Amino acid sequence: MSLIGAIAGTFTGLVPGIHVNTLASIMLIGYPTLESAISDFADPNWVPVLVSACIMSASVVHSFVDFVPSVFIGAPDPDDALSILPGHRLLMNGQGMLAVRSAAVGSAIGATFAILLAIPVQYLMLNGLADQLDTLTFSILLFTLCVMVINEKGIAHKIWAILLILLSGFLGIMCMHMNLPCSGILGDGTLLFPLLTGLFGMPALMSSISNAAIPKQTDTGIDPVGPLPGIKGVITGCLAGWYPGITATAGASLASVFTPENDPARFISLVASIGTVTTVFSIVTLSVSGSGRSGTVLVVKEIMDDNISGFCSEGFLLLLLSIAIATAIGYIITIKAGRLMSDVADRFDLRTLNKVVILFVTILILLLTGPFGIVILIISTVVGFIPVNIEMSRIPLTGCLIVPVLLMESSMLDLVLSIV
Repeated sequence: MSLIGAIAGTFTGLVPGIHVNTLASIMLIGYPTLESAISDFADPNWVPVLVSACIMSASVVHSFVDFVPSVFIGAPDPDDALSILPGHRLLMNGQGMLAVRSAAVGSAIGATFAILLAIPVQYLMLNGLADQLDTLTFSILLFTLCVMVINEKGIAHKIWAILLILLSGFLGIMCMHMNLPCSGILGDGTLLFPLLTGLFGMPALMSSISNAAIPKQTDTGIDPVGPLPGIKGVITGCLAGWYPGITATAGASLASVFTPENDPARFISLVASIGTVTTVFSIVTLSVSGSGRSGTVLVVKEIMDDNISGFCSEGFLLLLLSIAIATAIGYIITIKAGRLMSDVADRFDLRTLNKVVILFVTILILLLTGPFGIVILIISTVVGFIPVNIEMSRIPLTGCLIVPVLLMESSMLDLVLSIV
């Protein structure tokens, strides 16, 4: 099941616009059918663990592989949106494979450390640390937003950062808490899909349509960064795995305050490590608090119920095993996919490819979320172009996830919704 999940995660990671959360949701809808089929060759009592192993394996491989389209196509996963600019810079210098190798190393280092730390951290969480961390949720999220503003250069960009946090935060509240219609032909989707695609994916895709042709790529075949950036990402990834709303992009912003990474390859490795560590530690969070920090983990929660709770439960250990398998597979697939893209990148018309991707993603949003999803996509795309047009960071756009959580933590969400 881990191998099947790895194949699925490769597909979702390489195809722009299809997130692994969508795959997990489809598996949840089809769970009765999967349960019947798997029970033919496995103990029915273990079906929830097997399906969950498949989902977590897909999620981990996705966190590795999604850097390939981020670098070569310009279609980032929202969690890794911050890495697209240094990745594109290396691509246009003929070093796209260097960016992919940096991401693969960062993800592998992050996943390895996260697996090794999972059981000790789970023990500490179950013995009081979780309660202490929960008391800091509001402070950590507010500090993260402040860092986003402070990191911007110049008064004008700082003001824009505040406005973008508030604007994207309002869009996040609309999509998550206002019960807006989101029914498509394929069922009820989530408006977070068009929201995040519009804020991060579409501006990158549309901007790259006018880019120059990709130069011929070279590959030295060696690790360009070493383990240190990946190790730096582990601590931040642990925080992002516990505190809701902190993505790899926001986590990288936090990490840059204490350990700035100015080299593009090392920065990409840092972001990759944070993203993969977050994916791994989401299982620890689920086993301790019973809450999910991502769409895939929420599906695992629905499927496994209480079979993952408690210290070192069998379900928890088997999911860690599936994550370990996925880590090895994810690294290999990322390098091979990067080499393939690097070999053919200069032969493709990137403008045409990006137009096809934009059309595909738009149709997918329509099918999954209906006409209102298209409206959200258009609005969020307009907002997503603001930092592009004024040449500032896109990090403040992660306010779409942090602001709603911050309002919930301060018990102000109901007040805001009543005003709206």
